[in-house]
Amino acid sequence: MKQFFLTFIFLFTLWACAWAQGGVDTIHYRKVYYWGTTGMGFPIGKTKEILSPKFSGSIGLDISLKNPMFFVSPTLYTLSFKYKQRLVDPNFEYRIEDANTNFYTFAFSGGIRKQMRRLNVYGFVGPGVGLTSEPRANVFADQKLIKMENKNHLNFSSKIGAGADYKFNGFFLGIELGYLHNFRKIQDTPVNIFTVMVGLKSDITQIGDRVIDVIGIDGSISGKKDKK
Repeated sequence: MKQFFLTFIFLFTLWACAWAQGGVDTIHYRKVYYWGTTGMGFPIGKTKEILSPKFSGSIGLDISLKNPMFFVSPTLYTLSFKYKQRLVDPNFEYRIEDANTNFYTFAFSGGIRKQMRRLNVYGFVGPGVGLTSEPRANVFADQKLIKMENKNHLNFSSKIGAGADYKFNGFFLGIELGYLHNFRKIQDTPVNIFTVMVGLKSDITQIGDRVIDVIGIDGSISGKKDKK
């Protein structure tokens, strides 16, 4: 938890410095970017008794609004963990000591961004909804057989985070740090996860214009009006 707060302090300090210096570039003006990442989710507090980190990832969009300082970001997070079943499930005879579980969370976040030449720093917050997949084992001793199955639970969550990206020729390289809280517990244990994601952003504004026309956000994106 200490590292989590120190990281956010660092990112928001960077954001404040960028704001003070000014010199805004319009890299993100009226733009839609595809944002694909890989990284890890680190369980926090009691969650570590159930889950251990594995490689995870996310895919989403970074959509600038009329004011390029603000953006929205629909993102699908696929977080994978090693799983230890601590409590007995009354529907299953045995507990599982070493298995895998996945969290599929769709988050719709709104955020604020500061642009300083090729460097951008930002913060965001928003709600999420998704599925948690917990493994279970059916043991058939007479057949000497174990059949694995998953119990899927719908859960609601909240996501807050901060990040930075830097523009190279044709793409952005970025890092994003976040905190995910699921409102549904897992094995009577709160679910709190610190995410670290690294990835690339690609400009898909022309495709985004068509999407925005369909969902009805008037004039928020226009490739024809893009400033360079």
